[in-house]
Amino acid sequence: MDVEIQILKHLAREAQPTVAIIDEYCAEYKDLFQEVRNYECFKYLHLGIISPIKRKSLPEIAKVVRVKSAQSLHHFLANSEWSVNKLRSLRLNKIKKVLGGKAITVVVDETGDRKKGKKTDYVARQYLGSIGKVDRGILLILRILKDGGK
Repeated sequence: MDVEIQILKHLAREAQPTVAIIDEYCAEYKDLFQEVRNYECFKYLHLGIISPIKRKSLPEIAKVVRVKSAQSLHHFLANSEWSVNKLRSLRLNKIKKVLGGKAITVVVDETGDRKKGKKTDYVARQYLGSIGKVDRGILLILRILKDGGK
Protein backbone atom coordinates (compact mmCIF):
# COMPACT_ATOMS: atom_id res chain seq x y z
CA MET A 1 0.00 0.00 0.00
CA ASP A 2 1.21 3.53 -0.76
CA VAL A 3 2.83 5.28 2.24
CA GLU A 4 0.75 8.45 1.80
CA ILE A 5 -2.48 6.43 1.93
CA GLN A 6 -1.27 4.64 5.08
CA ILE A 7 -0.54 8.01 6.69
CA LEU A 8 -3.93 9.46 5.71
CA LYS A 9 -5.75 6.39 7.05
CA HIS A 10 -3.57 6.32 10.20
CA LEU A 11 -2.56 2.73 9.49
CA ALA A 12 0.50 1.16 11.07
CA ARG A 13 3.46 1.14 8.74
CA GLU A 14 7.19 0.54 8.70
CA ALA A 15 9.59 3.48 8.70
CA GLN A 16 10.85 4.62 5.33
CA PRO A 17 14.40 3.35 4.69
CA THR A 18 17.27 5.82 4.34
CA VAL A 19 20.79 4.46 3.80
CA ALA A 20 21.94 1.16 5.28
CA ILE A 21 24.41 2.56 7.83
CA ILE A 22 21.84 5.02 9.25
CA ASP A 23 19.06 2.42 9.29
CA GLU A 24 21.31 -0.08 11.08
CA TYR A 25 22.55 2.43 13.67
CA CYS A 26 19.12 3.92 14.38
CA ALA A 27 17.40 0.51 14.60
CA GLU A 28 18.78 0.10 18.12
CA TYR A 29 16.85 3.23 19.17
CA LYS A 30 13.56 2.37 17.42
CA ASP A 31 11.78 1.30 20.62
CA LEU A 32 12.18 4.83 22.05
CA PHE A 33 9.63 6.16 19.56
CA GLN A 34 5.93 5.31 19.70
CA GLU A 35 5.15 6.91 16.34
CA VAL A 36 6.85 5.86 13.13
CA ARG A 37 7.04 9.51 12.00
CA ASN A 38 9.18 10.38 15.02
CA TYR A 39 11.50 7.47 14.32
CA GLU A 40 11.79 8.62 10.69
CA CYS A 41 12.69 12.15 11.80
CA PHE A 42 15.31 10.66 14.13
CA LYS A 43 16.82 8.84 11.15
CA TYR A 44 16.58 11.91 8.89
CA LEU A 45 18.47 14.03 11.41
CA HIS A 46 21.27 11.46 11.57
CA LEU A 47 21.39 11.31 7.78
CA GLY A 48 21.53 15.11 7.56
CA ILE A 49 24.30 15.35 10.14
CA ILE A 50 26.61 13.01 8.20
CA SER A 51 25.69 14.51 4.82
CA PRO A 52 28.19 16.79 3.05
CA ILE A 53 26.01 19.92 3.35
CA LYS A 54 27.79 23.01 4.66
CA ARG A 55 25.05 24.15 7.03
CA LYS A 56 23.57 21.58 9.37
CA SER A 57 20.41 23.58 10.13
CA LEU A 58 16.97 21.96 10.08
CA PRO A 59 15.93 23.68 6.81
CA GLU A 60 19.12 22.50 5.09
CA ILE A 61 18.82 18.98 6.50
CA ALA A 62 15.18 18.85 5.36
CA LYS A 63 16.27 19.72 1.81
CA VAL A 64 19.03 17.13 1.63
CA VAL A 65 16.90 14.29 3.07
CA ARG A 66 13.93 15.36 0.94
CA VAL A 67 11.50 16.11 3.75
CA LYS A 68 8.74 18.42 2.50
CA SER A 69 9.03 20.79 5.46
CA ALA A 70 11.71 21.46 8.05
CA GLN A 71 8.80 22.03 10.43
CA SER A 72 8.38 18.27 10.92
CA LEU A 73 12.01 17.99 12.05
CA HIS A 74 11.54 20.97 14.37
CA HIS A 75 8.35 19.46 15.79
CA PHE A 76 10.18 16.19 16.42
CA LEU A 77 12.87 17.96 18.45
CA ALA A 78 10.61 20.42 20.27
CA ASN A 79 7.26 18.71 20.84
CA SER A 80 7.36 14.97 20.22
CA GLU A 81 6.79 12.45 22.99
CA TRP A 82 10.08 10.63 23.41
CA SER A 83 12.54 10.60 26.27
CA VAL A 84 15.90 12.24 25.70
CA ASN A 85 17.02 10.70 29.00
CA LYS A 86 16.23 7.19 27.76
CA LEU A 87 18.08 7.95 24.53
CA ARG A 88 21.12 9.23 26.45
CA SER A 89 21.07 6.19 28.73
CA LEU A 90 20.92 3.78 25.79
CA ARG A 91 23.69 5.66 23.98
CA LEU A 92 25.87 5.70 27.12
CA ASN A 93 25.40 1.95 27.59
CA LYS A 94 26.43 1.38 23.97
CA ILE A 95 29.56 3.51 24.48
CA LYS A 96 30.47 1.67 27.70
CA LYS A 97 30.06 -1.67 25.94
CA VAL A 98 32.37 -0.59 23.10
CA LEU A 99 34.97 0.83 25.51
CA GLY A 100 35.00 -2.30 27.63
CA GLY A 101 36.21 -0.50 30.78
CA LYS A 102 38.95 1.52 29.03
CA ALA A 103 39.56 5.01 30.52
CA ILE A 104 38.53 8.00 28.38
CA THR A 105 38.41 11.79 28.63
CA VAL A 106 35.48 13.80 27.28
CA VAL A 107 36.02 17.47 26.41
CA VAL A 108 32.97 19.71 25.89
CA ASP A 109 33.59 23.05 24.16
CA GLU A 110 30.78 25.58 23.78
CA THR A 111 31.67 28.25 21.25
CA GLY A 112 29.51 31.21 20.33
CA ASP A 113 29.81 33.29 17.18
CA ARG A 114 28.35 36.75 16.68
CA LYS A 115 26.03 36.96 13.71
CA LYS A 116 24.56 39.96 11.94
CA GLY A 117 21.96 40.00 9.22
CA LYS A 118 19.30 37.42 8.47
CA LYS A 119 21.04 34.73 6.39
CA THR A 120 21.99 32.32 9.19
CA ASP A 121 19.24 30.12 10.65
CA TYR A 122 18.55 30.09 14.40
CA VAL A 123 20.42 33.26 15.32
CA ALA A 124 19.18 34.59 18.66
CA ARG A 125 20.20 36.83 21.53
CA GLN A 126 22.11 34.59 23.89
CA TYR A 127 25.24 34.51 26.01
CA LEU A 128 28.33 34.15 23.83
CA GLY A 129 31.37 33.09 25.84
CA SER A 130 33.73 34.24 23.08
CA ILE A 131 32.78 37.87 23.76
CA GLY A 132 31.65 37.49 27.38
CA LYS A 133 28.18 38.97 26.99
CA VAL A 134 24.71 38.54 25.50
CA ASP A 135 24.49 39.37 21.80
CA ARG A 136 22.96 38.08 18.55
CA GLY A 137 24.73 34.85 17.72
CA ILE A 138 24.72 31.13 17.29
CA LEU A 139 26.24 28.41 19.47
CA LEU A 140 28.28 25.37 18.56
CA ILE A 141 28.71 22.67 21.18
CA LEU A 142 31.61 20.38 20.37
CA ARG A 143 32.26 17.10 22.17
CA ILE A 144 35.61 15.38 21.82
CA LEU A 145 36.36 11.90 23.09
CA LYS A 146 40.00 11.18 23.94
CA ASP A 147 41.64 7.89 24.82
CA GLY A 148 42.40 8.30 28.54
CA GLY A 149 45.53 6.15 28.41
CA LYS A 150 47.44 8.22 25.86
